[in-house]
Amino acid sequence: MLEYCEVSRRRSGGGGEVLFLRYEEMLRDLAANLKTTVEFMGCGFSEEELARGVVEDIVDLCSIEKLRNMEANRDGRRNVSGIRSDAFFRKGVVGDWSNHMSPEMGKMLDEIVEDVLQGSGFSFAGSAAASH
Repeated sequence: MLEYCEVSRRRSGGGGEVLFLRYEEMLRDLAANLKTTVEFMGCGFSEEELARGVVEDIVDLCSIEKLRNMEANRDGRRNVSGIRSDAFFRKGVVGDWSNHMSPEMGKMLDEIVEDVLQGSGFSFAGSAAASH
């Protein structure tokens, strides 16, 4: 993936065809990040949509609580992989990793990710190890 990102960056003169969003950053300002994503995809919101509150409606409809409470996500049916539909949602908060991994595991994962991303210009500031 990093090779694709590098080629994309060179072809587009530095902007790239890949939009990197960190979960922590998305949660800080969902509406702004939704607008950024839509603009990146080349189909920004119209002035009328902005005035009607479409961005806020989408943010609300995509909230972890709304998604978790959709019938299709809480009926417990199994998908083709055998995974229950209600197994896909955790808390939806930054730092929940610490409820599932030890600090040592988080540090190890951070080291692996940083190694893989080395030279990409992308990092996980405020990641597992840094938040402990």
